[in-house]
Amino acid sequence: MEEHIQAKNEDCMMQVSKVEEQKEFLDFGTVTHTETTRAVIKVQDGCNQFCSYCIIPYARGRIRSRKPQSVIKEIEQIAKQGIKEVVITGIHVASYGKDFEEDTILEINKMMQKKCIQYKLIDLLEDIQKVPQIQRIRLGSLEPTLMTEEFVQRLAKLSKICDQFHLSLQSGCNETLKRMNRKYTVEQFEIATKLLRKAFPQVHLTTDIIVGFPGETKEEFNSTYEFLKKIKFYKMHVFKYSPRKGTIAAGMPNQIDGNQKEERSNKLIELSNENELSYLKEYINQEVDVLLEERENNYIKGHTKNYMVVKVKTKENLENTIQKVKIEKAQKLELIGEKV
Repeated sequence: MEEHIQAKNEDCMMQVSKVEEQKEFLDFGTVTHTETTRAVIKVQDGCNQFCSYCIIPYARGRIRSRKPQSVIKEIEQIAKQGIKEVVITGIHVASYGKDFEEDTILEINKMMQKKCIQYKLIDLLEDIQKVPQIQRIRLGSLEPTLMTEEFVQRLAKLSKICDQFHLSLQSGCNETLKRMNRKYTVEQFEIATKLLRKAFPQVHLTTDIIVGFPGETKEEFNSTYEFLKKIKFYKMHVFKYSPRKGTIAAGMPNQIDGNQKEERSNKLIELSNENELSYLKEYINQEVDVLLEERENNYIKGHTKNYMVVKVKTKENLENTIQKVKIEKAQKLELIGEKV
């Protein structure tokens, strides 16, 4: 199986690289605004991971990172518009900077006034931290292997980093992860969560899970379920496996019945909802900072730094401001509070 995946990867890379390898990251001006308070900044495209269920590497090509000076310039521009939070994303954002060649690195280091051998994601985040008008920096989906002790320590020093991290797990069973061609074990994943929880005491961790992957036995699913109970994510996004034409997994034996996928999905969604409500109840009678984003009837709804939804009853025009709110109750997986 591993030899088959490797052979297909190499063949794909040869074909895709003819079109994609030298392509510049051109969409510098494309920013997605969420409501009026947040901007999504794509800093990287492409993927070299070749998970067995995923078509992206075949369609999008090798990793390509956007130059940091371009990212910073755009963030400075949107900050002038009053945007307070930026979300840093990519197809595989953990690989940011790995494609920079030596002459590019020298140019970047000189321009960004940095002394480092390689310019990586953490360097970019440290430079975004220096943009004065931006008050929050949120990260998109990340690989757990990114969470080394050095990375987390540097991350924790950035006051604007939001203490909510989405670590893509997909399965809590090592045998399933191996068939998925993921590049980590559940043991490595758990270490990443411990590093983050040590560095960020109020951190909220979220994840993606695929149920019904080809060959997932009842025992493997139970391993996943028990691992998820152990980690206790704030929220889990659960997906039923769906074959993608052209991927290794689509041709794997032992495809799982739709009823089993539905049953497993429902069980994990129930666990996720229980976890989320449990987390939310811990904040009753506490004061939190909320970036208020949009009006909803007599309330203004927004998010805390660790991405809890908070609704505040007020007639004031407080959209796009950060307010201190005292939490009164938790209902329907959101918090209700009063401006302090």
